Order: sequence, then C-alpha cells, then structure tokens
Amino acid sequence: MNCSLRLENHFTTMMTQHCCICIDMPNKFYHTAENMILHHSGRATAGRIGILATLLAEQKAITHREIEQRLPQSLQLDRVTLYRTLEWLAENGLIHKITSDDRVWRYHANHESHSHQHAHFKCTGCAQVICLDSVPAGQSWPLPAGYRFQEIELTVKGLCANCC
Repeated sequence: MNCSLRLENHFTTMMTQHCCICIDMPNKFYHTAENMILHHSGRATAGRIGILATLLAEQKAITHREIEQRLPQSLQLDRVTLYRTLEWLAENGLIHKITSDDRVWRYHANHESHSHQHAHFKCTGCAQVICLDSVPAGQSWPLPAGYRFQEIELTVKGLCANCC
C-alpha cells in the first residue's frame, strides 16, 4: 500500500506491522497518544492511537458515533473493536466516560495522568458535554460508618453560550 506523508499540513502517516495508514490528524496528537499508550505499558496499535488522538484533539466530550465519524477512512473500526478500545483506554486512565440522562456515553481524553475527578457541564439545549477541570469533585464527602468512597460523578446542567 502506498501512502504519502503530508508534512505541509502537519499530518502524519502511521506505519503498522502490516500496512501503512494515513491519519488526518496533527502530529502532536498522534505522538502524544502514542506516548501516553506506551507509558501505560500498552500496545500502541493503530486503533488505540487513532481513537486517543481523536479524543485529544477534541475540546468537549464526544459520543461513540462522533468518534466513529472523526476517524479517518483508512482507520475505520467495527463497533465492537471501537467499544473494546474505548474500554481499554478508560480502564488504563487515558480517557474517561461520562454518563448522561440521555443514555449516551461520552468520552474525553485525560490530559494528565491522574484519574478524572472533576465536574462536567451538560447543555440541555444541544447536549454538548464539557469537562469543568477547575471544579473538583472532591473526595471529602461525609459518608456513613463502614462506607468507602470509590468515584463521584458530578454534572451541572444548563445552557451553553451558543444556546443562551
């Protein structure tokens, strides 16, 4: 397979064991994704790198379907592989899943290597979800005796700037 390296647009071509894949995403996201995966002792497969790089490029949390649509044509994955890859990335702390009352999971990259313990904002108009990194979901909640903290999900709902 013949792929051209499009350096003029700061895009990258990714080489795998079996083929060459043209990925339409900036080098910085591809390299960051690859380094993050390798840092977690994972195999840097084309799917893992492509999905994580896609999420790193996003400012907001996006759905499985949106991830599917943003992946380059040369890196289209079947639904099961995409779900398994998202689960692996979440289990290894590279991304986090955000639950919502519309029953659609949204995914966002963890830009730092610690677990995601912050609030989210969901627009009730357009359903956009963003991370509120400056609003920590602290672990100092008073719990009854014998209870142990594991995780907090805090979602603030309202209208985003575009829907106001």
